[in-house]
Amino acid sequence: MDRRHFLSTSSLATLGLKASKVSHPKGKAEHCIMIWLGGGMSQIDTFDPKQKGSSKKPFVTGSDYNSIETAVKDVHVCEHLPQLARRMEQVSAVRSCHHHLIDEHAIASNFVHTGRPTSGSTTYPSIGSIVAHQRGAADPSVPAYMLIGFPNVSRGPGFLGPNYGNIYLTDMKTGLAGFTRPKHLNEDRISSRKQLLAALQKGSPADSPLADYRKAQTEALRLAGPGFMKNFNLDSEPSDLRNKYQTEFGQRCLLARRLIQDGVRFIELSHNPGFLNGTGWDTHGKGQLKQHELIRDLDNGVATLMDDLKEKGLLDKTIIVIATEFGRPPEFDGNGGRGHQGSAFSLVLAGGGLRHQGTIGRTDELSKQIIENPVTIPDFHATIHAALGINPAHELVDGSRPVPITDRGTPIASLF
Repeated sequence: MDRRHFLSTSSLATLGLKASKVSHPKGKAEHCIMIWLGGGMSQIDTFDPKQKGSSKKPFVTGSDYNSIETAVKDVHVCEHLPQLARRMEQVSAVRSCHHHLIDEHAIASNFVHTGRPTSGSTTYPSIGSIVAHQRGAADPSVPAYMLIGFPNVSRGPGFLGPNYGNIYLTDMKTGLAGFTRPKHLNEDRISSRKQLLAALQKGSPADSPLADYRKAQTEALRLAGPGFMKNFNLDSEPSDLRNKYQTEFGQRCLLARRLIQDGVRFIELSHNPGFLNGTGWDTHGKGQLKQHELIRDLDNGVATLMDDLKEKGLLDKTIIVIATEFGRPPEFDGNGGRGHQGSAFSLVLAGGGLRHQGTIGRTDELSKQIIENPVTIPDFHATIHAALGINPAHELVDGSRPVPITDRGTPIASLF
């Protein structure tokens, strides 16, 4: 080894040692509920209102709705978020989020879920799987990570492996597919079947596919029991509370609270009632016409969830995240809708024992460019991890390769 190479590698090693000793804030949250707005929430029509525009011809660039005051001085939100406006002291709308990917749904959704761009050689884990890996379930009798929505690679465990994947639910009416026992199977018959399986699987190598299957089946049998499945009986909740949650999205929020209360660590639930405006949050063209109904539905569901968690003593222990793949530009397209914008958009945090301030970051007069306190997606992930007591610089292992939990993300210090 020549002198120059020795000095350079020694310097890098020293820098790495210093980096590993960098202290990060450590929150006291125990759970996370991530609400996914697939399609791209328009920040200028929700949490970052600007000058009034119009989606009706002749189109006028700007917000499609009026803004209203909130519980935090000088912080305004869209007029269709009145309930969250009154609770803004427990909310931080991070208005300065950004990424520089092409504004395509799948690529951007993967990035916001994993904190890393798509790689041809590595499948990175979702934030839910990382939290499951680092913290496990708060109660060992329930899964660590649940998804109320459709599973895909971006929501999966990546290189962490299937043990850190999600248990998912797609239909609130039918419940978890395959987890409801037939009525004729009582505990005695279940016990007999377990004994038969044990005899058939005895002696299988620990690293064999059969061993993996055995582990998965043991987990499935456990979760199919009455203890975990009781969470899906929403009829056991008081009718007045269920009525406050109102819509299907609200019922998803209620189920999330029940699962959190039972010890699930991380829950992602989708808000995608496309029937309201025909497009969900991807408000091209005519999707803009009834966007206000989506916003009102989000407002009621999240506000009711916050109140419910607070009443149960769980709001300071549960960080609520409202996330989307990108925002929308202030201009309207030829049909009165909006396109895609990743250069500046809003993601939202609530509860979790954080020092909320209504907003973080600032954009220009049309919410197109960030002018104060930019926050990257890795920074946003690092903030969630830190709130949950996870070191965002901790290294995971992909084979023999160390992979930091976040891609050089730094938590938003003012929240701690």
